[in-house]
Amino acid sequence: MSSITIKTDDDIKGMRIAGRLGSEVLDYITPFVTAGITTGELDRLCHEYMINIQGTIPAPLNYCPPGYTPFPKAICTSVNDVVCHGIPGDKMLKNGDVVNLDITVIKDGYHGDTSRMFFIGEPSIMARRLSTITFECMWLGISKVRPGGYLGDIGHVIQQYAEKAGYSVVREFCGHGIGKIFHEEPQILHYGRQGTLAEMKPGMIFTIEPMINAGRKEIREMPDGWTIKTRDRSLSAQWEHTVLVTDTGYEVLTMSAGAPPPPELIKANAA
Repeated sequence: MSSITIKTDDDIKGMRIAGRLGSEVLDYITPFVTAGITTGELDRLCHEYMINIQGTIPAPLNYCPPGYTPFPKAICTSVNDVVCHGIPGDKMLKNGDVVNLDITVIKDGYHGDTSRMFFIGEPSIMARRLSTITFECMWLGISKVRPGGYLGDIGHVIQQYAEKAGYSVVREFCGHGIGKIFHEEPQILHYGRQGTLAEMKPGMIFTIEPMINAGRKEIREMPDGWTIKTRDRSLSAQWEHTVLVTDTGYEVLTMSAGAPPPPELIKANAA
């Protein structure tokens, strides 16, 4: 437990600002996510918005965990069967594509980390359903955040819901503690058993970011060392929020004017 940092009031204020700014990058880029644009152009637009408009730093740029080469871009763009960490480049988006844009900004030393799914033109019924179920998985996980609950409760509800829908949960990547450090303890698994892992306490901040595959859960790493795809080439979807454990429940820190509201099943449970 000792390695999980409990954030101070000042930390929480800083994380609220960084989280909102991260979400506002997604608000800004939304109108540009259309057929004919390249993922590299989306990266350029986001990068310029962060630097010139927000005064934020793109956390992924040159991010280099042990055993990796530095990530070369400001955002991650994961298209269709890319699970996560897609590197922006010359790929042109076309009608029917689905893409996850994963944004992390640094503001005054604090990280705001969030991602959303986007449809290019008219997606397939399967792609729309996968994205919806994944969005609901994220929010069901968020709804389990409360002091005295356990991190395993989050993974359990996500896994149950995804598998009931006929989908699979990626195991190799998970949510994470976040603050002045991009990735810190605890790890937030998107599968597991209720009542297991660390107990949640007020002041913990972490991401919930389920990666759900339409096919099997197995993945493969591409030669660039970053891009992760589904091994069976099935579609994958991901949504991500950064969440604070409060004295009474949770606060989602990565909300903004354009962020999609919680789904009906969460509102129904809260009512």
